[in-house]
Amino acid sequence: MTDTLINWFATVQAWLFQVVVQPFMFHAGFSEYLEDAFDGTEWFLIGVCELVLLFLILRPLEAMIPVHAFNDKRARWIDFIYTVLYRLGAFSVLVFFLIDPLMAKITELLHLEGINPFNLENLLPGITDKPLVTFLVYLLVLDFCEYWYHRAQHSFGWLWGLHSLHHSQQNMNMWSDDRNHLLDGVIHDVVMALVALVIGVEPAQYVLLVSITRMLQSLQHANVRIHFGRLGDALVVSPRFHRWHHAIGIGHESNGKGTLGGHNFGVLFSFWDILFRSAHFGKTFEHTGIRDQLPTATRPARDYGSGFWAQQWLGLKRMVEFSRRSSR
Repeated sequence: MTDTLINWFATVQAWLFQVVVQPFMFHAGFSEYLEDAFDGTEWFLIGVCELVLLFLILRPLEAMIPVHAFNDKRARWIDFIYTVLYRLGAFSVLVFFLIDPLMAKITELLHLEGINPFNLENLLPGITDKPLVTFLVYLLVLDFCEYWYHRAQHSFGWLWGLHSLHHSQQNMNMWSDDRNHLLDGVIHDVVMALVALVIGVEPAQYVLLVSITRMLQSLQHANVRIHFGRLGDALVVSPRFHRWHHAIGIGHESNGKGTLGGHNFGVLFSFWDILFRSAHFGKTFEHTGIRDQLPTATRPARDYGSGFWAQQWLGLKRMVEFSRRSSR
């Protein structure tokens, strides 16, 4: 069955490349990038498959066991636009393949100087002939870096100015994982691509690692009453565990005092939060958003934008505003 699906995928990829992508590349004068375009076709199809699977699996679950009813259905459509852009545009992989030649050149120069670059498989030689173990080690290392990058997004004013767009969704849903400022997405993908290349992740492995991570993160953001039990939530990030990360006044603040911080920064594995004392285990499913979206007697509600371009522009303004605050 698996071989059949792989063969179907390869057939569709070859057809799409030959009929659409290759003629376009020749017409546009980009024939020297045909190999990269073939990889891009693969990523486009993987993104399509992800969208179909998410709609077939998570959309019915959101209808059957929702956390709450949406008060702004348009917000979900905006999130869907982000998902299409990130999944079909393959930002993560595009960055990886752009940086890969640069890293290869650096490695070549280091070899000429007699310096052997760091590689995780060289550090753990016993895993070289065990593909599954190698994959799991890479997944663990990358998720460890994801945890600290995510925590940095909640610690530095300028990064939070961008990342706060992600947290401003008060109707969190299956598409909300990709609700990120474009600049925030580029910075994140460059950092993670560099980490992956430094530890020796191969392109084919990176494709699978990113795809699995994205699918699980879509589940975490879904509007579903799902958790993995006391032990499961302590190991893997569940929708309930992650909802507390998005909870107003808890997930993005330190001790509810309005300062940067928060809880539950784990991307795939929640035990990082336990290990580094940032875990918060609640048994309820909280509403999501940011405290300053709620008006008070002394200030109006902050506008995070209702449309794609407004959200992007306001994110840049917050980045500048919050960076000035932290520099004082």
